[in-house]
Amino acid sequence: MIPVVAIVGRPNVGKSTLFNRLTGKRQALVHDRPGVTRDRQYADAAWAERNYLLIDTGGFEPSPGDTLFAAMRRQSEAAVAEADVVILLVDGQSGVTPPDRETARLVRAAGKPVVLAVNKCDESGHDNEIGEFWTLGFDVVLPVSAEHGRGTWDLMDAVSAHFPVDSGPEAEVEGEIRVAVLGRPNVGKSTLLNVLTGEDRHVVHDAPGTTVDAVDSVLEVGGQRFRLVDTAGVRRRGRIDDAVESLAVGAALRTIERCHVVMLVLDGMEGPSEQDAHLAALVNDRGRALVVLVNKWDLVRKDEERGIRTVEDEFDRKLPHVGYAPVLYISALTGKGCAHVLRLVREVYAAFDRRVSTAPLNEFLRAAVAAYQPPQRHHHPVRLNYMTQVRVRPPTFTVFTNTPEGIGDGYDRYLRNQLRTHFDFTGTPLRIEYRRKRRIGEKAEGGGGEEE
Repeated sequence: MIPVVAIVGRPNVGKSTLFNRLTGKRQALVHDRPGVTRDRQYADAAWAERNYLLIDTGGFEPSPGDTLFAAMRRQSEAAVAEADVVILLVDGQSGVTPPDRETARLVRAAGKPVVLAVNKCDESGHDNEIGEFWTLGFDVVLPVSAEHGRGTWDLMDAVSAHFPVDSGPEAEVEGEIRVAVLGRPNVGKSTLLNVLTGEDRHVVHDAPGTTVDAVDSVLEVGGQRFRLVDTAGVRRRGRIDDAVESLAVGAALRTIERCHVVMLVLDGMEGPSEQDAHLAALVNDRGRALVVLVNKWDLVRKDEERGIRTVEDEFDRKLPHVGYAPVLYISALTGKGCAHVLRLVREVYAAFDRRVSTAPLNEFLRAAVAAYQPPQRHHHPVRLNYMTQVRVRPPTFTVFTNTPEGIGDGYDRYLRNQLRTHFDFTGTPLRIEYRRKRRIGEKAEGGGGEEE
């Protein structure tokens, strides 16, 4: 199981700076004005060869004076609820403040392991000034400087001590396809699972948030074994109203990590939402195969103002980043179209697990380059010399070139689209890494070697 770590604290104590420091990316917006970070941000991070999920939050405001700070507090409470370990960050230069005490009380009430980090201890002389923070009542108090990196090693050692026991990668059953069922609350995920499994084993209710924990259903269809994993619905950010629904985002991310294929269930009457686009991006970023199911199609067909053309246009506008995913229009309530769901899952899994030998790959590369040459780089031609597949799940390729930096986003997109069409990689993201082809006698970085 991937551990989840949440950074919380009152506004303007340096949470986003610490988030950027621990992830090694400048992902969170850093500014000295309170309230800059409003929503939770998630990023993959690693410590001592253990991957974990890090959450940045806006900030606890014990007595929020406006709706913005009230929303930020809800986001922070949601992050604490889904975390395995909490980093409570305070400002060492300000000393203990009443908001710090109230924040500490709220975090302690959640019953999660807490590491108290005193930020802005930029020099060793500042470490002696953290004594008063022991009055907040936590067992571990550490001086850190998020801006300069001081103390982050000790901080993560203390945090990782509370990580759940790593049971290693989930053992795969040979031939089994693991499928995540993902979507916002009340789009019909549990109803769909009842249809697919032929059993009324998932609670169906018209109130969002009925499904809380991930639930596995194993079935065999046509000699193929499937493991279907249901997840709690995911609300639009900023509208998580209680601790139960706050668990949904972390549960969805963990479920994506477990599975090969994701079925993203959408409400056909509402069309793709911002949250649907966000979920689809998470699936793409984590390199999982994807099938999009547009549910409640029976209602759409009865609505004269909507129809397949309207929904297709909405897909083009709101989900362009997963245009490779097949779309199936279904009605989980009536069963219409559901007979094709698992067949489609098998097809995208086959693409997800497909390996292409080197010879046909290089025939493809020569034809693709002949049809469309890459743009020149500083008036010098960019040559693509050789292509090989290095991984599956998702299919990942390496292209050797004289100028990797000359491959722009447009040409990379062209090559992936051609690759997808030529080898039928429907429903799976593709990765292409560009590496510089060494000249004869040139040493590789960090050591010797001959020509690639």
